Amino acid sequence: MNSDQLRTAKPRTRAVHAGTRRSQYGEVSEAIFMTQGFVYDSAEAAEARFLEAGPDEFIYARYGNPTVAMFEERIAALEGAEDAFATASGMAAVNGALVSMLRAGDHVVSARALFGSCLYILEEVLARYGVEVTFVDGTDLEQWQQAIGPGTKAVFFESVSNPTLQVVDIAAVSALAHEVGALVVVDNVFATPVFSNAIAQGADVVVYSATKHIDGQGRALGGVVLGRREFIRKTLEPYMKHTGGSMSPFTAWVMLKGLETLDLRVRAQAQSAAALAQALVGHDKLARVIYPGHESHPQHKLVADQMGQGGTVLSIDVRGGKDAAFRVLNAITVGVISNNLGDAKTILTHPATTTHQRLPQEQKDRLGISDGLIRISVGLEDERDLIADLLGALDQA
Repeated sequence: MNSDQLRTAKPRTRAVHAGTRRSQYGEVSEAIFMTQGFVYDSAEAAEARFLEAGPDEFIYARYGNPTVAMFEERIAALEGAEDAFATASGMAAVNGALVSMLRAGDHVVSARALFGSCLYILEEVLARYGVEVTFVDGTDLEQWQQAIGPGTKAVFFESVSNPTLQVVDIAAVSALAHEVGALVVVDNVFATPVFSNAIAQGADVVVYSATKHIDGQGRALGGVVLGRREFIRKTLEPYMKHTGGSMSPFTAWVMLKGLETLDLRVRAQAQSAAALAQALVGHDKLARVIYPGHESHPQHKLVADQMGQGGTVLSIDVRGGKDAAFRVLNAITVGVISNNLGDAKTILTHPATTTHQRLPQEQKDRLGISDGLIRISVGLEDERDLIADLLGALDQA
């Protein structure tokens, strides 16, 4: 397909064909260019490339690579972004997106409900270098409005928070940020590129941990930052290529293969997650079931407007606290206990003792991370097996 055809193609088609580069051998599957450097025809050619590399010219793997470029172009086409930069992990993407644009004295407003490593970057790294950070309840537009001011350089939030699945109104927060010229940085992992319209809804920069749904099979760490070409190449790329957070060619190839089946996998997982939530709502062993796609979710209408579907993750709060939650986890036979998400296998996580263990208890209480909370990332197993497994495990609670 040529570039004009790809621009009008549907997302699933772009996820298979966008960004493809074929060598002289005409391979069907993308080639893995496992090289850290490139050869020049002459000293003059090397000088010219270092002055300004062309669109399909490469210097060093830390700066770019043909396989990595294919992944960047493909996911940018899928997301509706002008450009993308692939990184070594999701946290390299978050760190790069924020640190590359900020300086001492800048002000950032962030949602309080964040993954622990994101909180570390905001509370420790940025604060250490003189960046002021204000935290707000991401679901409260009045708090955003009060916190964002003329000196605000950026706002940051997870569009769906981890692990309590609060949903931030991307369009409304973006409008407030843009009034003062601030950039909107959205960690969009839980929404996935399948259900995401973050850039169309106002986000300037979108970040993914490709380790999650994009790979989707527990094989590799990776991340990606998407946005306007000016930001990606003039602000982000210099920081990333000099600090070494770029993606490897082999990882990029894995992610390319993941993109080909992303839409099919994520839609099947979301369908099973909705069925599981429906089966668990009202269960007498559960204090609450949190699933953005269920009508009981307090932001169900926003979810329908912003994402269309509820995603692949739900959380349950087991009555009886940690001991009861552990009994449920230890009784599971279909899913596995781990701390990743977006995988083909259903993964159960106890955030209070793992991913969010180091948060002060006061902060856990404020975020709703109780001792009974279990995050469930729904995989590709038959939903009937998953429902039977969870109901059987709850009998042990």
